[in-house]
Amino acid sequence: MNHHQRGPQLPPPRGPLSAAVSASLRDAGPLPPVSGAETADPYGDDLQLALYLCYELHYRGFAGVPPEREWDPELLRVRAALEHRFLTALRADTPGHDSLDDALGALLVEPADGTGVSHFLCAEGELWQLREYAAMRSLYHLKEADPHAWVLPRLWGRAKAAMAAVEFDEFGGGRAERVHARLFADLMTDLGVDTAYGRQLDAAPAEMLAVVNLMSLFGLHRRWRGALVGHFAEVEITSSPGSRRLADAMRRAGAGPAARFFYDEHVEADAVHEQVVRHEVIGGLLDEEPELAPDIAFGIDATEYLEDRLGRRLLTAWRAGRSALRTPLVPSAGPEPSPESLPPRRLSHTSR
Repeated sequence: MNHHQRGPQLPPPRGPLSAAVSASLRDAGPLPPVSGAETADPYGDDLQLALYLCYELHYRGFAGVPPEREWDPELLRVRAALEHRFLTALRADTPGHDSLDDALGALLVEPADGTGVSHFLCAEGELWQLREYAAMRSLYHLKEADPHAWVLPRLWGRAKAAMAAVEFDEFGGGRAERVHARLFADLMTDLGVDTAYGRQLDAAPAEMLAVVNLMSLFGLHRRWRGALVGHFAEVEITSSPGSRRLADAMRRAGAGPAARFFYDEHVEADAVHEQVVRHEVIGGLLDEEPELAPDIAFGIDATEYLEDRLGRRLLTAWRAGRSALRTPLVPSAGPEPSPESLPPRRLSHTSR
């Protein structure tokens, strides 16, 4: 009898790698050969889902999968091969800044004619597009700040104290109802999107999986502690202006108060966090380990690269009037969503 029923259900596979990993987790087949990762598309659905399944064992796991599989040596060997393929591609493809100062400086400049996802949603986004955005981002926001917590035992002094202070805010400052993951679930409820952890995984495209996998990869490896700090800096420094635009998008589309509040909260909180991360977390880390400056810059640049890939996916679909999801999102169990909150009926939800 299986006593491991907590956690989301395993999603349908997207290719031979994810099929074999999923089968192994269900005790229904062998793991894929390590060599299988060598020729896989490093940014494709199959590799990214296989890697996501491996990483999720370090968070809440999956229903029916014994918790002992988290540290299964053979599964970790497969995960290492997937990570190597992903990281090798990232290091080759990511446009890099010449220095950490240049990478940080670029984040501090808000383009006057921005064309990213938050700009689109603020100016012309419809409610169905905001619902899709929430469904995709739920892969991270329902465990917001969890991947970054892994860096805490790998820091000390100023960097550790400052990072812990920011994480304390992300986790609600000791108040369960203010935990940011809880606030995002409230946002999803307002938008009529199912809030169950992991429920939107099958709908999310590979580009979204890669964004979440990157922070898990950095967080789980001490060797990449500098890159995780760089990733965190990119998120916190760019969050406040982006959140302001998304809050405006929610208001313009008529979303509920919880949907607006999530982004309003991030406008204020992340404006403070940005200063703390730049001056105390990064500054403190460089005081102790100045040799990590290139890794911090890589974390910033790789995050930007993957976010840009995701943005292109979303904007290409939305500007053509199509859904950006692989499959229809899972609605909440509440009242039927209004017609304006749904994508046009002519859309087909197909995987890439």
